[in-house]
Amino acid sequence: MLEYFKTILAKVSFSKYLFEKELRKAIKILVEKELKELQRWCYRKFGHIYEAIIQKCFMSSGITPA
Repeated sequence: MLEYFKTILAKVSFSKYLFEKELRKAIKILVEKELKELQRWCYRKFGHIYEAIIQKCFMSSGITPA
């Protein structure tokens, strides 16, 4: 599932709204180990564009920064 969500997030990264929507979906579905990896991947790949969204989504779900 982790690779699936990475693919989806990459495809919707053109839209701030869609990126946040899909990231929230991923956070609800993935297990903790996958969430940590997704968080690191998001910051590496999209941190320069969506840092605030990534931080907000993970913090609101109780995941501490990687």
